[in-house]
Amino acid sequence: MKKILLIAGALLSIFTANAQILTKEDSLAAGLLASSSATAISGYGSVKYKYAEKTKQGEANVDRVILFIGHKFSKKISFFSELEVEDAKVAGGEAGGEIALEQAFLKFNINNNHYITTGLFIPRIGIINENHLPTTFNGNDRPFVERYIIPSTWREIGIGLYGNITQIPGLNYSVTLMNGLNAAGFTSGDGIRGGRYEGREANATAMAVSGALLYYLKNFRFQAAGYYGGSAGLTKKEADSLQLSYGAFGTPVALTEFDGQYHNKGWSVKALFTTIKIADAKAINRAYASNTPETMMAYYGEVGYNVLKLLKNTDKNLTVFGRYENLNMNYKLPDNGIFDGTLNQQYIVGGITFQPLKGVSVKADYVFKQTGDQNPALVVSPFPSAQPYHKKQGFFSLGVGYSF
Repeated sequence: MKKILLIAGALLSIFTANAQILTKEDSLAAGLLASSSATAISGYGSVKYKYAEKTKQGEANVDRVILFIGHKFSKKISFFSELEVEDAKVAGGEAGGEIALEQAFLKFNINNNHYITTGLFIPRIGIINENHLPTTFNGNDRPFVERYIIPSTWREIGIGLYGNITQIPGLNYSVTLMNGLNAAGFTSGDGIRGGRYEGREANATAMAVSGALLYYLKNFRFQAAGYYGGSAGLTKKEADSLQLSYGAFGTPVALTEFDGQYHNKGWSVKALFTTIKIADAKAINRAYASNTPETMMAYYGEVGYNVLKLLKNTDKNLTVFGRYENLNMNYKLPDNGIFDGTLNQQYIVGGITFQPLKGVSVKADYVFKQTGDQNPALVVSPFPSAQPYHKKQGFFSLGVGYSF
């Protein structure tokens, strides 16, 4: 029995020093499946109802349903895959929904402290990108900073090296090489989100590198991560005709982020700061008329408390939380950029998350959104042809999430 526990502990260090085992996918990643050859089935999903105060309209939606299938070929090699249905729509449905692969990669264990992944995988950037189960975050929606600035869930095709630095207990690292972005997909208001290939006929002429240092210290978790990659995956002739810089890292995008978390005695605190710099934004705007900014900057902070911690002998969780988010997607514009006040956004989010057990969350929240003024030069259909724009808006949401 002692030998089995020692082996399990060593394998667990491959996954991460202090990570929770919440799903069968986590167990496979940590090497905790007992059989030398086993298949794991897992998944997660969320459904919500949302009511907008200004328009007095409600909407019910299946945000996403994900099915995970993984297989342990041996102690050294495992396979991970996730198939996602978003907005309850499959291929051939109306615009807005999709069916897509969220990941499909092989993991090769080098030893107890290092491993390699290759295929379609999620790089370690931000808090939500790798850890996006609806049972791991408060609120029905993921933080807006990690949707519009860090485009979670962000996955690309490539190879990554992950490991623990044994000389410094609690310190983990990751280094990845993957395909770059597509500047033709950048849009004002969605940043680089539309430039992701997500494993779909990715042009690998443009390449990217990312890296992260992740450090656990008692009840704290700190991370610094960066991304640098090209976004003009074109032939030299095409790039020259559009006056875009050519090459593996031509028309570059640089992202940095720093985040920290604290969990102890029912308290949870999270904070994240991130910037994106697009040095050739002027050339991108000239080529695609997308009003791409040179710099975007955003941050958020969240505090929550599990009030059921006041009771003894209960594993249930009733967290009351509040979050403030600030996004400036016009932080710096090129000469041919047009300022859009609606892209300077602030969010105040508050609510409760009830977990009768770790795999199920029932959520209620209120989101107050405030932006700057509309720029008349960017209004295609002014009121009354279109609905009036509201600088201040409030939204109530009720929802459920699960993971297994």
